[in-house]
Amino acid sequence: MDALILLFFTGLVVMFTAMLKKPQLVLVTSTFGIAASLGLVVRQILGSTSLITWSYQGLEFDSNNLLYVALVLFLGLLIVTSGYEAFKREPEHTGEYISLIIFSMVGALCMIGFTDMFMFFIGLEILSIPIYVLAGTNKKDIRSTEASIKYFFTGAFATGILLFGIALIFGATGSFDLKSIHDTIIKSVSFGPLIYVGILFILASFLFKVGAAPFHFWSPDVYSGSPTMVTGYMAAVVKLAAMFAFMKMFNYVFVGAISFWSDLLFAVIILTMFVGNLSALGQTKFKRLLAYSSISNAAYALIAMMVASSSTMNNLWIYLAGYGLAVIVLVTIGQMVNDSEDNISSFKGIGRKYPLIGVALALAVLSLAGVPPLLGFMGKYMVFSSAFNEYPILVIIAIVNSGIGIYYYLRLLMVALSSNENDEVREIKPSALQYLVLAVCGVLLVFGGALDYVLNNLISY
Repeated sequence: MDALILLFFTGLVVMFTAMLKKPQLVLVTSTFGIAASLGLVVRQILGSTSLITWSYQGLEFDSNNLLYVALVLFLGLLIVTSGYEAFKREPEHTGEYISLIIFSMVGALCMIGFTDMFMFFIGLEILSIPIYVLAGTNKKDIRSTEASIKYFFTGAFATGILLFGIALIFGATGSFDLKSIHDTIIKSVSFGPLIYVGILFILASFLFKVGAAPFHFWSPDVYSGSPTMVTGYMAAVVKLAAMFAFMKMFNYVFVGAISFWSDLLFAVIILTMFVGNLSALGQTKFKRLLAYSSISNAAYALIAMMVASSSTMNNLWIYLAGYGLAVIVLVTIGQMVNDSEDNISSFKGIGRKYPLIGVALALAVLSLAGVPPLLGFMGKYMVFSSAFNEYPILVIIAIVNSGIGIYYYLRLLMVALSSNENDEVREIKPSALQYLVLAVCGVLLVFGGALDYVLNNLISY
């Protein structure tokens, strides 16, 4: 795929550009490369053929895949531009940090286009290893080192579980190819223990990667210890790629064994919703709040997996787009506040002192809470409505949990919009790039219905 190759070379160029220690040159090179890759993807979505003849069978990018690739590139571009102010504080490392993000995006693209277990594993490692490093780049904060070590060791353990599961699936089916595995499971009258145990191991590794309970324990510490924009990248891009791969693996490869894993996933979704939302209620730290919000939102996204329909991919795309844009707004504002203690109270009054920031924060928070007509509401509505006929109890529980989530989302908003003149409001210095990111995300969050219309009516599947 053209965009994958261009993105990889962009990462290489940015990495060597870092030697010049000129952050502005790094920014221009990285944004141009990511934007050009996004342009190539849009070109293919609109019907043009690939510029490069692609013969490798391990990766395949159809119209569904290309939409997720476009979303990864767009969210990654926003993260790079918004995080530039933080990255350039260390001019000698700016290019290294941004190149790690770009290489991680290459892994995300591989996780979207994989057609065999081998490429899936390679993509997962390319996605994850740069994040292990980036989580520990705030070298003056011991929590950042803790986040990096904890993410590495728990990630390595989950990877071992995944490899064991893949080995068992290979032993049962004799193939790494997704289509072959799918056909074998569909045609099998009864499954041997290798299939069952292999599916369980792969399910556990995926639940870890998306931060679902009971494999969520790493999320709060890793999110809170990582630099703010790295937290945003994990919540928006890493979760998106993992969710798509999760959907592809279980809604296609293992769909023949859905009676085995669906009830287990049903219970996991309910547990994850309550763990995420109830734990978020008492949080006083901003990034820990994002972590528990991410856990609950993972549960809502997993509801889409319970329904095998032609609209499932569309629904999940809309949901993840709304969630990703809202998270980027929040971490961008969090980066502006730049509170080393990461307290929610540090947001006090900034919405009134800086009205444009207040509007962007309100749109992001209300979208996460599922308030119409914002994009977050459209995503939740599409996911919940598609699952209601088959799983009404699950959807009702999800709606109740969404109500719980409104409380802690609005608490953050009320702190930012508070008007107590006796309290000092933090002085912040937003850059033009950060304002641009907030404006773009805000416009897309507002016009959620229009984005849904484009997805379902103007793009041919």
